Amino acid sequence: MNINTAYFAGGCFWCMTKPFDQFEGIESVTSGFMGGSVKNPTYEQVKSGTTGHYETVKIEYDVALFSYHKLLEIFFSVIDPLDAGGQFQDRGSQYQTAIFYTNDDQRKVAINYIKDLEQTMHSDKAIATKVLPASNFYKAEEYHQNFYKKNPERYAQEQRDRANYDPRSNS
Repeated sequence: MNINTAYFAGGCFWCMTKPFDQFEGIESVTSGFMGGSVKNPTYEQVKSGTTGHYETVKIEYDVALFSYHKLLEIFFSVIDPLDAGGQFQDRGSQYQTAIFYTNDDQRKVAINYIKDLEQTMHSDKAIATKVLPASNFYKAEEYHQNFYKKNPERYAQEQRDRANYDPRSNS
């Protein structure tokens, strides 16, 4: 097996695990934090929006079974790439979207994917998803791991809240 790692910030990491976790070739999905200045931050610190971290998922995948491009397709299917203020009901810098690349190939694929997306979206708003170099990844507390499996009712409520979110409520 040839395992590679990808990092995506897509708002609440509780909502970012299941979309990736259900495919053959995805070895693990871990909830955590990336991009900030505090070492070993807690969820409470990151949630405050003061550490500079994004809620991020770390995805380990078998490159023989799963491409980075396919990961990007999944990522962009579950986020609003035009929202610079967070994702759905989760507002703040810690919930903004970002692709953290681990090598130049990932960076190029991500940039090209976004360019192609911009061509097809026909929006007057720019894509807000940032493409940033990966930095230290800090695993979130255990109760955040596999949240959708451990707390199916709360996860379902998060999904309903996302589906019912009205972006005009932020204006």
